[in-house]
Amino acid sequence: MNRFWAVLAMLGPGFAVAATGVGAGDIVAAAVSGADFGLVVLWAAAFGAVAKFVLNEGIARWQLATGTTLLEGWATHLSRTVLAVFMLYFLFWSYIVGGALMAACGLAAYAVAPALSVKAWGVIHSLVAIVLVYVGRYKFFESSMKLFIGLMFATVLACAVALKPDLGAVISGSLVPTVPAGGSHMLLGMMGGVGGSVTIMCYCYWLRERGWDTPERIRSTRLDLGAAYLLTGLFGMAVIVIAAQVSPDKVKGAEMGLAVANQVGAALGPVGRNLFLVGFWGAVFSSMLGVWQGVPYLFADFVTGVIKQNPGQAVDTRSKPYVAYLLLLGTVPASILFLGKPVWVVISYSVAAALFMPFLGVTLLVLNNRSRLVGELRNSWLTNALLFSSLAIFVYLAGRKILTLLN
Repeated sequence: MNRFWAVLAMLGPGFAVAATGVGAGDIVAAAVSGADFGLVVLWAAAFGAVAKFVLNEGIARWQLATGTTLLEGWATHLSRTVLAVFMLYFLFWSYIVGGALMAACGLAAYAVAPALSVKAWGVIHSLVAIVLVYVGRYKFFESSMKLFIGLMFATVLACAVALKPDLGAVISGSLVPTVPAGGSHMLLGMMGGVGGSVTIMCYCYWLRERGWDTPERIRSTRLDLGAAYLLTGLFGMAVIVIAAQVSPDKVKGAEMGLAVANQVGAALGPVGRNLFLVGFWGAVFSSMLGVWQGVPYLFADFVTGVIKQNPGQAVDTRSKPYVAYLLLLGTVPASILFLGKPVWVVISYSVAAALFMPFLGVTLLVLNNRSRLVGELRNSWLTNALLFSSLAIFVYLAGRKILTLLN
């Protein structure tokens, strides 16, 4: 038991990036997939977790080998046009995701305490997250994320087990890749979302906060990420199992999470409903807290490490670029709560989001295969095989999704 707690204490940044990456969008995609297609799509949640592990491990390996973040690596070794396009996407992503997180937190809180509106709860959650990030230090943040991922995992898995799914169907759906007709859109959303998208790049900065900055730390990062993505993969699979068992009504957006909770309540009673709601709230608020804490690092790194050309320098969370982006991220996207999202914004974001994972995979194949840059930490044949496999599936599903959006 003492050894278990010692290992848990050693782990940290991976739990932060994994908890950040599991938000309302991932729950919705998993729930819709489970409700529409059943247990045959369980493999997608498992594959998404494995793919994100491979990508995040590559990001960590680059940093441990070079002492610079991946963003700084792009600036140094790739075209500046590539970096400029990414930063434009990053700003757009921040606005859409910020608003979506506020809406999701508002819905989760409203389901428990309807005394305030969804919009009011969303704004309150954002302001609380700003204060926690600004006042708290990294150790407080990491401990909070461990607590949240434990809460998410325990409550949702308990609901999935209580519904007594067919074990044979669970095993079959976990192992046999199947793309049901009309399911590529949801599968891409699930695989692209489980464990984060842009947020996985925050791992660079949390590694620095932990003091993991030498190649010898690669085993620690692999254990850290492996444990974290095991839990997030199981979480996504548990949501699919729950949705497949209770068949929630088809609704839009994060309201799907509430529809699942209501159906769980019908099957297991108020305790089951409240358990799922606690897990849902934990997922969306931990995602907000992680985005509010981690994403400003990227902007501050762009300002200090790229524009001012000081690569390898730790980001000061009290610096003007970091604090300014934290405040903007926690306030400006609130406009989405009141204005809604125009169709062109939704389509543009969907296309850009579909292309990010292939882009990240290609850059890791290019940079991490250069021995002169990463030395002994260059990609192994197994890593390259996994990256190529992930890239092929992401490109295939992204192409189908884009064609669907444009037709």
